[in-house]
Amino acid sequence: MKLVGENRVFGGRHLRYTHSSETTHCEMTFALFLPPFASAEKPVPVLYWLSGLTCTDQNFMQKAGAMKLAAELGMAIVAPDTSPRGDDVPDDENGAYDFGHGAGFYVNATQAPWDKHYKMYSYITEELPALIEREFPVTKEKAISGHSMGGHGALVIGMRNPNKYVSVSAFSPIANPSDCPWGEKALSRYLGEDKTAWEDYDASLLLASKAHYIPMLVEQGTKDEFLQDQLKPQSLVHAAQRSETQLTLNMHEGYDHSYYFIASFIEEHLEFHAGHMGLI
Repeated sequence: MKLVGENRVFGGRHLRYTHSSETTHCEMTFALFLPPFASAEKPVPVLYWLSGLTCTDQNFMQKAGAMKLAAELGMAIVAPDTSPRGDDVPDDENGAYDFGHGAGFYVNATQAPWDKHYKMYSYITEELPALIEREFPVTKEKAISGHSMGGHGALVIGMRNPNKYVSVSAFSPIANPSDCPWGEKALSRYLGEDKTAWEDYDASLLLASKAHYIPMLVEQGTKDEFLQDQLKPQSLVHAAQRSETQLTLNMHEGYDHSYYFIASFIEEHLEFHAGHMGLI
């Protein structure tokens, strides 16, 4: 593990590290915010943030405005990169933004040539938390959130691992990837054409399949340019009704898909997770 950046912020520290991943078979980057007074004697819980298409570990840290309140609450934040990267990691042959580098979709790919490196689900749920908990003053208590493609990842990971996360939230998530262009492209190439293999990575299908008890909070803007074709938040509502699962979906008039939207409501999400972590 190599430290590649450090900034003092709100009394805490923003850190960037690279490390060689045994899961993705390449060098991975993650960002970490540690609040003031986090120490071996006073470890803190962690919020994992999964960013969206084209993003890196830095978008959330630089644009969301989350660290001031996280410092006050005593919450660490981990923001991993959105995909494996490197000269040996295959990318979309046409350089498209919605597949390959920057677009790992938080799945474990099963199809060549993607299956060697694109194991973001296992990286996020297993390797990265183990590394963070081993090397930094944090507890095993964690929550997960994300935006767009990362919102999809957060919801899927939270529902599939309710014993690992105390809560899950999402901004503008790709709610039903089996039924939208972004998801159909990514899942068919990472997982194959058999759509039954996609079900474990579709938040709406997972939500409809059984009752879930992990607390879930979702925000969506009404002026989001991807609302109808790609995101389809109402599929989550219908799925929750079918399984009789408690889900909070907040629709916000006039807000779009940008980090201006995330910055407007990130504090409510930090407080939501902090409540389930016992910080407030």
